Amino acid sequence: MQRILKGAAALALLAFSGGLATAETSVDSTANALQKAEERGLNAVPPQRLSEFLSEPAEASQVSFTRSWLNEQPNASGGAQWRCLSEALYFEARGETVKGQFAVAEVIMNRVASARFPSSVCGVINQGTGRKYQCQFTYTCDGAPETIHEPRAFAQVGKVARTVLDGRAPDLTNGATHYHTTAVRPNWARVYTKTAKIGVHIFYRHTFRTASN
Repeated sequence: MQRILKGAAALALLAFSGGLATAETSVDSTANALQKAEERGLNAVPPQRLSEFLSEPAEASQVSFTRSWLNEQPNASGGAQWRCLSEALYFEARGETVKGQFAVAEVIMNRVASARFPSSVCGVINQGTGRKYQCQFTYTCDGAPETIHEPRAFAQVGKVARTVLDGRAPDLTNGATHYHTTAVRPNWARVYTKTAKIGVHIFYRHTFRTASN
């Protein structure tokens, strides 16, 4: 009887040990499989996108309002909306600082988001065009040909436009939908709320803000 009990105990111990070994092997195999899967997952990501997984989002999208940062960006291109925004920045703000160019672009995008203005970049920029000096952006209705004589400057503002359209630029104007240069003082500036001064431009928004203005 004792021999039978000892034999059963030995078998139980052997089964238990084997179970442990099997469990340990299973855990090790699962861990290895997960590690390999993770490696395959990262290896499947294009190298230019690895920073999205390995870095903080804020670092990946950080914008510096300097010429050197702008020069480091790839050549920009895009469709009609990008072209319209690039042209607006070229004719309205190419002599401004990089920060000033971003601020002007932001005003245009704030208008696109507002119920008070057209809902596209080209629509906002060309609003009122056809009536001399009655448009929103003077270069579109001053009668002068819209010829780009400085391709290098256009390439630079094109990068600004691309960054803004891609949603990478931080807020600079606190919701501004209007601006003017420091050389003039339009009547509407008396009733709108001043939000910022960047370079030679002063920025404003409607006195009463709503979710759709």
